[in-house]
Amino acid sequence: MLTTAEILKKVRELEIKSKKLTSDLFTGEYHSAFKGKGMSFKEVREYAAGDDIRFIDWNVSARFGHPFSKIFEEERELTVMLLIDISNSSLFGTTYARKRDIITEIGAVLGFSAVNNADKIGIIFYSDRVEAYIPPKKGRQHALYIVRELLSKEPKGRGTELATALRFFSNVTRQKSIAFILSDFLDANYEDALRIAGKKHDVIGIKVYDKMDQQLPDAGMLLAEDAENGNTKWIDSSDAFVRYSYEKEFFRVTEYCTQIFKKAGCDLLHVKTGEDYVRVLQRFFLSRNR
Repeated sequence: MLTTAEILKKVRELEIKSKKLTSDLFTGEYHSAFKGKGMSFKEVREYAAGDDIRFIDWNVSARFGHPFSKIFEEERELTVMLLIDISNSSLFGTTYARKRDIITEIGAVLGFSAVNNADKIGIIFYSDRVEAYIPPKKGRQHALYIVRELLSKEPKGRGTELATALRFFSNVTRQKSIAFILSDFLDANYEDALRIAGKKHDVIGIKVYDKMDQQLPDAGMLLAEDAENGNTKWIDSSDAFVRYSYEKEFFRVTEYCTQIFKKAGCDLLHVKTGEDYVRVLQRFFLSRNR
């Protein structure tokens, strides 16, 4: 557990890091990657050739004796929701940092990106239950509060259940939102909940994984413990078939996740601990703009 002083120091570091990233990298890219939720009336001006006749303001036109058009602009304010997996499997990590640390950093970057663009940001923490919900609001103070929670929130649940978090999100979020799910996705049975959420909202999954989630080192007999249920078992990591089976299971879970997101019409990004997640986000924003 971090002390309050350590948390505040880390919040400050993350704010500085995020500020630099959002101004250097995401200026405009984050903004144009996500279109506003609709059009709002801006003003009336004299009709010009090419104006859509459906938008002629007949009252104003009658008053002045010649046609005037209504001008609309895109509503830019967005609502960004973070669905953060804080189950114990995220505490694993062998390169650079734990999965949880990467999830926290990405969450902070997305939070400050939203706030810098005058958007609202909210968060749902989940394990096998919804652990906490912070409704979306604007402003730097709110973003700092979210980062503090990202750094300190501990799960009470023992497992992972994305479906529960998605159902909660669909129920509490009335207007169309952009939802980022940050998880290692060591989970199942969330197809229906994702499909329903994806119909109304713009949902993006960010799968964070460690190289040892994928490959077991050749290190003889290992005592492995399941971080979520506490079960332990011995594994002979020097057995090539054991290592092959371990890797095969990683690819099975990854493929399952990829297919479910694809079917739901949602995006899925992959971030490996120790890799530059900024590049992954930037490539995604740029591909959205195309």
